[in-house]
Amino acid sequence: MKARLSAALIATIFTVALALNGCSSKSNTGNDAASAAKTLTIAISTDPGTADGQMTTEEYLLPLNLFDRLVEVETTGPGQSKIVPGLADKWDVSADGKVYTFSLHPGVKFHNGEVLTADDVVYTFDRMLNPKTKALNTDFLDMIDGAKERMDGKADATKGLQAIDKNTVQITLAAPFAPFLAGLATPGVGIYNKKATEAGGDKFGQEPVGTGPFRLKKWEYNAELVLEAFPDYFRGKARIDQIIAKVIPSADTQRLEFEAGTIDVFDLDGARTQIPYFRDNAKWQSQVVSGPRVGTYYYALNQAMKPLDNLKIRQAIQYGINRELLLEKFYYKTGVPAKGVLAPGLAGYNAALPGFTYDPEKAKTLVKESGVASPTIDIWQVTDSADTLKINEAVQAMLGEIGIKVNIKQVDSATWSASRKTGNQIAMYHSSWSADFNDPDNFLYTFFAPNNSVARSFNEKNAKVFESLDKARQVTNMAERYKLYQDAEKLVVYDDAAFVPLFHLEHLFVVAAKVKNFKVSWNGWSNMSYYGIKVE
Repeated sequence: MKARLSAALIATIFTVALALNGCSSKSNTGNDAASAAKTLTIAISTDPGTADGQMTTEEYLLPLNLFDRLVEVETTGPGQSKIVPGLADKWDVSADGKVYTFSLHPGVKFHNGEVLTADDVVYTFDRMLNPKTKALNTDFLDMIDGAKERMDGKADATKGLQAIDKNTVQITLAAPFAPFLAGLATPGVGIYNKKATEAGGDKFGQEPVGTGPFRLKKWEYNAELVLEAFPDYFRGKARIDQIIAKVIPSADTQRLEFEAGTIDVFDLDGARTQIPYFRDNAKWQSQVVSGPRVGTYYYALNQAMKPLDNLKIRQAIQYGINRELLLEKFYYKTGVPAKGVLAPGLAGYNAALPGFTYDPEKAKTLVKESGVASPTIDIWQVTDSADTLKINEAVQAMLGEIGIKVNIKQVDSATWSASRKTGNQIAMYHSSWSADFNDPDNFLYTFFAPNNSVARSFNEKNAKVFESLDKARQVTNMAERYKLYQDAEKLVVYDDAAFVPLFHLEHLFVVAAKVKNFKVSWNGWSNMSYYGIKVE
């Protein structure tokens, strides 16, 4: 869910373009100066609304470029990544896996000139857990000792957060939690300056102060954002002088502007019908950059609702869907069939899973063996998703051929979300999930822990799955952890048939020839850090 401000507050904040953080809001007055600036112009479909990473779960352009985290994720290859030092040069983990001690890089400056200290880190994390903040990303920190009491309003501070000295932060967890470090590399846990954040109050999301490679220069709501390189960035000034992000909702308009040379990057993820034009066009094909989206498209099957409470009906659906045809028809073969929940490039991915061949005869046999007469299933979706409707209509026809009647039920997004949370209204739905952080917990626990499984309308009831997921969170040996997640994945997908894996997609961009070193983010997000990019 996106964080959104009230209309009145937005109108007040964005009546004029903002000049922030001690940066001049004046445009270059000389043509020579303007032409000399190395500018990257990108298009975004919606205005981010806020730069506060604690208050958004979707719009990461600003959190990734204005802030840094204690640790970062570095893209090492297509769909591959590793955790590297960020604001923390190094860290130690106690033998029991509960105490993390971070040594901060000395002398790091915020955009307002303040120097980063351990107190800023403690303040940032405690702010997220403070119930008054109403933060959306508390799940990355709620395992810290005292977090529950802080979020419940029973404590004035988080017990497990401690500044040992100016450059040393100690974080104590309530129990060992192996994915903790990976979670700290996500956009929502960027580090804030205590002084500037408190002074900003409710306006901090529009007047952000971070340590990142860029700082906010101008923000015209629903029109344009300008980020300029921060000259005192602790890793060295960015190779581009500024980023101009134009708000262009229409993918067709984005394409026209790209071809006209007024934007430098065109994200084909929102305009898949344009993929053949750019990919197969001699003029553009050398400028197409692709990388795997470390995510999985799937159908969820609700084991608590008829006829999906019947295992053989669920198995029939797994074999009755032609994944290759869906990839060809809707995605121009820019992907591969999925074999399970986890995606290639994700830590713990199991390439040895057999997958599901399209076998309509086997599927028909399973329907007959189920003993269910004339099985009928409602597939739910939100009304305004044309792409989802196309997939659902294709699957409706495929399942009809094996003897399962499918009705497509379209409802508004609020009704859909509320109904899914009950766990007893939505029988089947199509969705996708992309990695927030590089750990299988982000997929399997998110979907199939007891409470999550109900809230996502899977209704998994296998105690062995729950046992494996709980144990994997506390085991510190990575090989042993991954084996536990893989065991749970096999149970959910192959034994219980609660999850129908469809495919993993490639994420394609086409970039202007002057843009160099453009890399698709390891997890395939559209938003990324532009620090390493060069413009000739």
